[in-house]
Amino acid sequence: MANSECTFITIKPDGVPRGLIGDVIKSFEHRGFHLVALKFMQASENLPKEHYLKDCPFYADLVTYMHSGPVVAMIWEGLNVVKAGRVMLRETNPVDSKPGTIRGDFCIQVGRNIIHSSDSVESVENEIGLWSLPEELVNYKSSAQDWILE
Repeated sequence: MANSECTFITIKPDGVPRGLIGDVIKSFEHRGFHLVALKFMQASENLPKEHYLKDCPFYADLVTYMHSGPVVAMIWEGLNVVKAGRVMLRETNPVDSKPGTIRGDFCIQVGRNIIHSSDSVESVENEIGLWSLPEELVNYKSSAQDWILE
């Protein structure tokens, strides 16, 4: 399928205890994307250190935050899913996100913006490698795909 790709999505430590896992999954499923991996986990201290850019002004706080509680790491597959996923999440700062988007509906502060999404096709492979193992991916064809894509 042309432009079919994967993206990496993480529900961050603030989204998990707020009960937003189902809402995020529902958003991606309703859009027509295909879940190929899901892992409920506690990130090691080193994992966010490897994931995020050290020159980020709030790097230390972000690393501490991402290690502070459980996260849900997911891999979604679909037509242009990287770009579509970013549109579904919207702006990093939730104040700049419109209602009807994940951040626009569920959060109000950049330091607690509940979710991460790969920012490019190029970053997906690196993020998947950091957060999961190849044998954790499930390869199957959803019968719904025939009703979603031409």
